[in-house]
Amino acid sequence: MAAVNAAFWAGKRVLLTGHTGFKGSWAAIWLGRMGAQVTGIALPPDQAPALFALAGVERRITSRFVDLRNPDAVASAVGGHAFDLVLHMAAQPIVRTSVEDPIGTFETNIMGTAHLLQALRSQGALKAVLAITSDKVYANNETGRAFVEGDNLGGKDPYSASKAATEIIVQSFAKSYFQAVPMGTARGGNVIGGGDFSRDRLVADIVRAARGGEPVVLRHPEATRPWQHVLDCLAGYFRHIEALATDPATPRALNFGPKPGGAEVSVGELATLGVAALGGQAWRHEPDPTSLEAKSLAIDASLARKVLGFESRLDAPEAVALTMDWYRRQAMGEDALALCLEQIEGYESRP
Repeated sequence: MAAVNAAFWAGKRVLLTGHTGFKGSWAAIWLGRMGAQVTGIALPPDQAPALFALAGVERRITSRFVDLRNPDAVASAVGGHAFDLVLHMAAQPIVRTSVEDPIGTFETNIMGTAHLLQALRSQGALKAVLAITSDKVYANNETGRAFVEGDNLGGKDPYSASKAATEIIVQSFAKSYFQAVPMGTARGGNVIGGGDFSRDRLVADIVRAARGGEPVVLRHPEATRPWQHVLDCLAGYFRHIEALATDPATPRALNFGPKPGGAEVSVGELATLGVAALGGQAWRHEPDPTSLEAKSLAIDASLARKVLGFESRLDAPEAVALTMDWYRRQAMGEDALALCLEQIEGYESRP
């Protein structure tokens, strides 16, 4: 089965929030390639370099810089425009940043979602809305068991709590105001891929260290995460919203995680693979006893496989290899947009 139904997206009017971020930029490029009419709303990129600028995303879609914390600005950006589909990806996505600024994280992730959904109430042509949350929405007791969609929500750090709260916000709006519009949430794993230059993200830290001739510093090399390539994650999101728009029996919440049967890969093991691919120095361990980050995290994506016929196509070593190839070639002067399009095409052609 094809990873994504390109014909479904051709001509669709798509509102994409967070289009200036790492995943959002990849989403904008891929949706545009499939013929969707994409309107993006988000804050400007908060770091340089940024994939949004490197790949010229602003020239490929209708881009508006909007602060989701401002309800009037959101209403103005959404009002007067008709959308078929909404993919809500905008967020403050970093755990350590949420610990430093919990109120800002709650304002962006919780109230930003509420402001968007309130603005969407005036939309008459909506076919489906999908809000992206996280694998960290679950109450994690560190047993190592993979979480399923029916497990309790929780969050011991502000980011995780904000995403669990987002799940409840979406459910409440769906039941109160959007009975005729399918509205769901997608809980993705830890995403890697070319073009992520964010602070406190493992792959971005590896790349910066390698380019600077320094060893990357790891806080928790023993920690495990459900690593998946950005194209696997986005393909899951796209398939989920396709199903929401066409089949009323589609589950409203779905996990999207690594390729089934793949071995768990620790932070240290992923860093070793990345350093080897880029020719950098070996990583160094500097423990952070104050960290709230979970040591073990895994999600069970079998429900998406059952109801959508979708599963990730890349295992962790393949995802790392594809990611590091992007960075290596981009550093040698190849065009960021061309690299993204090449990898999207290659992904689509995989069996």
